[in-house]
Amino acid sequence: MTERADIVVVGAGAAGLAAAASLRGRADVRVLEAAHVPGGRARTDRTTLGVPFDLGCHWLHDAQDNPFTAIADRLGFSIGRGIPRPRLLFHDGAMAPPAEADAAHAAVEQAFEAVRAAGLDGRDVAAEAVLPDLHAWAGLARHWLALMSAAAPADISTRDYALYRDSDANWPVLDGYGDLVLAHAAGVPVETGCPVTGIDRRGRDLRLETPRGTLTARVAIVTVSTAALARLPLTPDLPDLRAACAALPLGIAEKVAVLFDRDVFGVDPRTAIDILPGAGLPPVSAVLAPAGGPAAILHVAGPAAADLVAAGPAALTAACLETLAAAFGADILRHVTRTRATGWAMDPAIGGAYSCALPGLAHMRTRLAAGSGDPRLLLAGEAVAGAAFSTCHGAHLSGLAAAEAALRQLGEGSDA
Repeated sequence: MTERADIVVVGAGAAGLAAAASLRGRADVRVLEAAHVPGGRARTDRTTLGVPFDLGCHWLHDAQDNPFTAIADRLGFSIGRGIPRPRLLFHDGAMAPPAEADAAHAAVEQAFEAVRAAGLDGRDVAAEAVLPDLHAWAGLARHWLALMSAAAPADISTRDYALYRDSDANWPVLDGYGDLVLAHAAGVPVETGCPVTGIDRRGRDLRLETPRGTLTARVAIVTVSTAALARLPLTPDLPDLRAACAALPLGIAEKVAVLFDRDVFGVDPRTAIDILPGAGLPPVSAVLAPAGGPAAILHVAGPAAADLVAAGPAALTAACLETLAAAFGADILRHVTRTRATGWAMDPAIGGAYSCALPGLAHMRTRLAAGSGDPRLLLAGEAVAGAAFSTCHGAHLSGLAAAEAALRQLGEGSDA
């Protein structure tokens, strides 16, 4: 390992790759990634289903102002602009008629609006505390709040929730968001399988410890998740940084992809369904026939998924398949040919899905975005992306901003 660099980027997810790509030709940059592949939570699997399956981010949120929309168009990636998405609902042991499904989805929107309104009113309380009485649809609303925030409503700050910028333009990257992120950063050299195990701040330069030796840098851009950042040894320590990470934990949002040997659903491509199976099974939201083929992508989140995720991918997969069979009959299980479950919460380099401020602590997101407390130690990633937190494009934009800040820090150091 070369012993010195101007800038070291820690983490090669969307934020780290954006920073490194921006800095090419402008500074001496090294990119260190703990995993054996780059991309972070932007990762596409093309094997399990025979078509792109995003293990992490998949949707271009706020697509009309999302920088990856133009990037996808430039690179020739297919986007699902305006694709109609039929939505089904299974509850109480049967498929709901359309009017009932519409009422259920309206109740979910009512829950979203109640949480957002409380946050916009300046209240920083648990989302659970402001939910209206939704009667039969309370469970569905809580499930969707967990999907949106990767946390239980009792652990979601209303003010943080209201910070998020949403729009009606949310488009899937049909060719794979993870592959799009990597394609945009093509040519950026990344040293994979090289975790940073500590950062010593005591000298003029930072000293980054890795299994391959010590690397010194004038500036480090740290782009890892709040869970990973909370575990990163710093000398001297930065207690305020630790407190901010603790206030913005990563929750649980996982997927299970299932391939069948035939069409077992008989629905239009990309049909969405919410399944509330009861009987101790987790609620599941799924995309059926995601690319028109015989497949399903199942989503689980929050506390309903926590024990299953901890038990491992086999337990998570089995529960999701049982839930799917509750809606479509046990016979479909005979036609399963391949599965894959994600495990972001159990990945030591990631530690969860995306950040969500705890009730009463929404201000800590602003504090984290203000920096580490050491001008040489810059932060980037979805957790510091302001109104675009929890998104890939937010991480990307934060990486670009950190790159410019790093160059300014280099210039100030030269003047000194």
